[in-house]
Amino acid sequence: MSSITLIGTGNMARTIGTLAVAGGNTVEVMGRDQSKADALAKTLGGDTTTGRWGAVPAGDIVITALLYDGVVPVVAEYADALAGKVVVDISNPFNATFDGLAHSEETSIAQEVAKVAPAGASVVKAFNTIFRNVLEKGRPDVFVAGDNARAKADVAAFVESLGLRPLDVGGLRMAHWLEGMGVVTVGLAGNGVGHWDFALGANEFTG
Repeated sequence: MSSITLIGTGNMARTIGTLAVAGGNTVEVMGRDQSKADALAKTLGGDTTTGRWGAVPAGDIVITALLYDGVVPVVAEYADALAGKVVVDISNPFNATFDGLAHSEETSIAQEVAKVAPAGASVVKAFNTIFRNVLEKGRPDVFVAGDNARAKADVAAFVESLGLRPLDVGGLRMAHWLEGMGVVTVGLAGNGVGHWDFALGANEFTG
């Protein structure tokens, strides 16, 4: 099983943390508000612990469960505390009307994280194409992008411990397109599908 640290105390931190504990993983929670971190750790139960904000995370996999505009600043703030860690960005940088990305260049939050992460840290994009309600009760595919094969394998093993299927989409530059898929899911929810109880995935056809 994996050891993970959740940076953030919101809904996605709770959802991923709940699945992680149920999957037998070791979980630590970090938040700027220590009382919220303590409360989430208590809610998750098991042997979940809390860490001090900015300290070296206990988990080998560090999941930044934050709004997109906070991810890069927080990784920069943690700096060398993340050395040697696998940093997983799950955010979606939606624009104000939720029909495009907040950044106009062909980049991604994960790629920007890689620019400020310390040497030895590996950045992976994952979980961003899945609505929280689906993650809570469904078994969606989890698309994974990153440049370090070992880091992606570690994240894939964690995803499998949650009872989900990881799908490697390639290098970290693919994170831009995963963020675009996040926009597509919102478009489908508001139009062709008409609700939020679905996820994008891959169906394989043979013969």
